[in-house]
Amino acid sequence: MRRPAFLGSVFALVAAVAACGGHDFEPPDRGERVRRALAEYSPAVFDTIAWTSEEERTTLGNAVYVERCRNCHGPLGLGQSEYARAQGLEVPSLVEPGWALAVPDSIHKAIFVGHEGGMPIYGDGSISPREIDAVAAYILGVLRPDMAGDPVR
Repeated sequence: MRRPAFLGSVFALVAAVAACGGHDFEPPDRGERVRRALAEYSPAVFDTIAWTSEEERTTLGNAVYVERCRNCHGPLGLGQSEYARAQGLEVPSLVEPGWALAVPDSIHKAIFVGHEGGMPIYGDGSISPREIDAVAAYILGVLRPDMAGDPVR
């Protein structure tokens, strides 16, 4: 007795899927996603993050950097890695003395928001604010020894 109802449900599902066949899924364009992330960004998110030690923060920051940043920015943060060149990406050096984002609020925001040129939008939940804070501290404290004495907040 259940078989006709089941077959009817399957037929309805197949018909619905077939009806959608002419429509393409179009995700929001990158510019729109960056604008959304920018609207959601708040530096206050980073004010409540507590660390048991700088070692804990640096260790997590290193792990995030290796997993998320190293392909494009290279192991030393110099930018223009082989991967970036192969992808046709213009990737800045994180260690250049005049790098404009070498201040805590700017680097948190850049990591959270990304940009239209290819920097991933990590504020979309792909990494947590804690991980953003850790990798910012790693970049500013380890890769940029000129910033090592400056707090990351």
